[in-house]
Amino acid sequence: MTHKSSPYSAATALAQALGAHDHESQGVVPAIHIATTYIRGADNSYPTGNVYSRADNPSYKPVEALLCELEQGHEALLFSSGMAAATAVFQGLQPGDHVLAPQVMYWALRNWLLNYATRWGLVIDLIDMTDVSAVERHIRPGETKLVWLETPGNPLWTISDIAAIAQVAKAAGAWVAVDSTCATPLLTQPLKLGADIVMHSATKYLNGHSDVIAGALVSADDSEFWQRIRAVRSQGGAVPSPHDASTLLRGMRTMHLRVREACTNAQFIAEQLSQHPAVLAVLYPGLASDPGHSVAKQQMHGGFGGMLSIRMRAGEQAAIHVAAHTKLWKRATSLGGVESLIEHRASVEGPSSPCPADLLRLSAGIEDKDELLADLLQAFPS
Repeated sequence: MTHKSSPYSAATALAQALGAHDHESQGVVPAIHIATTYIRGADNSYPTGNVYSRADNPSYKPVEALLCELEQGHEALLFSSGMAAATAVFQGLQPGDHVLAPQVMYWALRNWLLNYATRWGLVIDLIDMTDVSAVERHIRPGETKLVWLETPGNPLWTISDIAAIAQVAKAAGAWVAVDSTCATPLLTQPLKLGADIVMHSATKYLNGHSDVIAGALVSADDSEFWQRIRAVRSQGGAVPSPHDASTLLRGMRTMHLRVREACTNAQFIAEQLSQHPAVLAVLYPGLASDPGHSVAKQQMHGGFGGMLSIRMRAGEQAAIHVAAHTKLWKRATSLGGVESLIEHRASVEGPSSPCPADLLRLSAGIEDKDELLADLLQAFPS
């Protein structure tokens, strides 16, 4: 699939799903294709291009086309989960390849890199990706094949300068991949800043309703590296069900509305709590005092995301108390849904986590912002 740019805004492209519909019935919603295999032509070819649903399915096409439009990429691929999408990138590398990744990143991928990717011969260095000079010091020209970024970085919401790091990586002959799950394509477009690949856990903001597990990759071009990643999906079969792809497309059609509201709520709560005496620190790139604010202003447009973390001045037990006593904020893992979520993140990530014990991770949903703030405040220890 080669991307052809739409003349419309992201909001219109999302609401219309780029005009996707069921061509046979003319239904305004695309059909769900549940077939696992496809009939060959008389010459033994596949006239529709569909071969087997382990590798591809017509139900993926509208979602992939929409993602390509939003990210301004060459091709998009859906996966069965965000982890499946992310790990496919690393599986596209060769044994002995050197990789730079952030110290602060999604804990499941961090653990996978340290415990599994190394078994396959990859050499992994976790560094401070907020510091471009650290990338310059650790990159190995000719040996470093991939620089993996996550910005904002979960759960401290650190900001990496995509354009500056991409310049360093390209000079050393390395590809750049960006986990942009929390920024979404509406706030940041990493490919336009020099990245080669952008990854999304589509479970989160893309779908937005906490009812689908999926992931996605979008490539800037049809490089040899991308071809290897495409083969990983085709041969490994880490693909979503047709029903999940259809549900994902439905969720994406309101993403611009959901993300806008989540950003508004997160900004409001961050500003209010940053002045509260019970709060040691608010971690949110939308605050002028945040260390990553200036870079975030350059590469994020339309908001600073719906994710923030707070550190309780009284420590770990105070944080656990707050999570236990909220009513609107649900105690649950994940993020990016219409409902607001809260969790004591260090308990989830375990002893190897870089997450402070006094930290609460918050995913702002689309509820009334004043009611969300009041619910947090009433949960604070007296």
